[in-house]
Amino acid sequence: MKRKSSSVTPPIEDRNEKPSFLKRKENETTSKSGFFSSSKRILTLCLVFRMVNSLLVQTYFNPDEHWQALEVAHHITFGYGHLTWEWSKGIRSYLHPMMFVPLYKFLALLGLDTPWFMIRAPRLLQSVFSSVGDFYLYKLAHRIFGERVAQWTLFSQLVNWFTFFCFTRTLSNNLETVLTLIGLYYWPSFRHSSKHVHLASRKRGLVLAALACALRPTSAITWLYVGLLELFETKDPGIFQSKQWKLFGLMAWVLGLYSVLGHKEFRFVMPVLPIALMFSGYSLAAMEDTDSKEIIRKTSPNLQNKCPSRMQFGLLFLLVTNLPMALYMSLVHQRGSEDAMNFLSHEALEDRVKSVLFLAPCHATPYYSTLHRNLPMRFLDCSPSENREIPDESDLFMMDPVGFVSDMAKDWVVPSHIVLFDSQEKQLKEFLISHSFRELKRFFHAHFKVDRELQGSIVVYSLTSQ
Repeated sequence: MKRKSSSVTPPIEDRNEKPSFLKRKENETTSKSGFFSSSKRILTLCLVFRMVNSLLVQTYFNPDEHWQALEVAHHITFGYGHLTWEWSKGIRSYLHPMMFVPLYKFLALLGLDTPWFMIRAPRLLQSVFSSVGDFYLYKLAHRIFGERVAQWTLFSQLVNWFTFFCFTRTLSNNLETVLTLIGLYYWPSFRHSSKHVHLASRKRGLVLAALACALRPTSAITWLYVGLLELFETKDPGIFQSKQWKLFGLMAWVLGLYSVLGHKEFRFVMPVLPIALMFSGYSLAAMEDTDSKEIIRKTSPNLQNKCPSRMQFGLLFLLVTNLPMALYMSLVHQRGSEDAMNFLSHEALEDRVKSVLFLAPCHATPYYSTLHRNLPMRFLDCSPSENREIPDESDLFMMDPVGFVSDMAKDWVVPSHIVLFDSQEKQLKEFLISHSFRELKRFFHAHFKVDRELQGSIVVYSLTSQ
């Protein structure tokens, strides 16, 4: 009889077995150590980071953060401020602007409605909301993938350049993102077992979904997918076993539907960006897991020190590609619009401004919410007309700056200050000088053009005879 070989064949691993960094232990919540052992510490980290983030954001991104939020809140609180055509038509929700009304009233009550606070306080308030969103992203990733993926997801969220650039701005999309993240955390489909979900959790998810849709009706795109998912799972509980695929489906659904809409902006898909970053966290955790296994197999400790791991390369790549971009976009690109209005707000505080005319594309700068003085101001209107073939004021000015301003000057009340970009200043300089205006201050704006010709700087002219 043949003797069996003494060699033992290693067992074949179960192909359905989860990676080691995804394996959950019953005592996972109690086994956490170090910084991430405390939810308060994680929330504090997010809060401090976002508050610093908000102070570093000093550039202009989208008119809505001023004109559809702060300008409306300023009008409600102080009785003056421009309301765009959307508000006269009643197609905007007051839910988002109303969140800043108590802040403005509080500043006025304490006598803190100075240029510094009026400019920075709203973004500091938004940073509080955003930090809660960061915290619930961590909790959602922890619930779906486990602790290690959650840690790297939070890292990916905090270093992402677009999140840094956008998330502390007073855009309704950012509050929608926060509500979406919290709502998904409480939604039954994204819990361990939706069969045993407490009724209170489902109610919280529904309330948050309703708030998100009331804030931005287009949020229904996200929650329609989530609702359909639950409907299918009610009929067949085993139809979607993988929570990862649920998230993939959500991203594909949102991006697909927004892609067929006529009007597209990056900020519209802000609610699914943190979800995409969960998979960045997943990849980092996978690389960390692979590196740790390779280190165990290596026999030479010297080799470990000399060769950077894939994890180190991954982290370096994320930092190198995100941090410079975050700082450039937040501190440099298109900062002239903010700087010019900040300057005028200080000038107005010293009673050196009587009226302002903006000879620039409409909504190119903040307005009364930054100036915070009830002075006559005029910008070029761009409200939509029933006849689309008729150009608006902003279009007419851009087509023929000299002719447009010459016609305007025939019956204008001469402003004390005029604000315009350098691309139009070149054509209007002679006109301005002939009407007793001189350059008061010039602010850098951008190194490259965005949607028009290069607007390298923004210039403030003042009337010499005032």
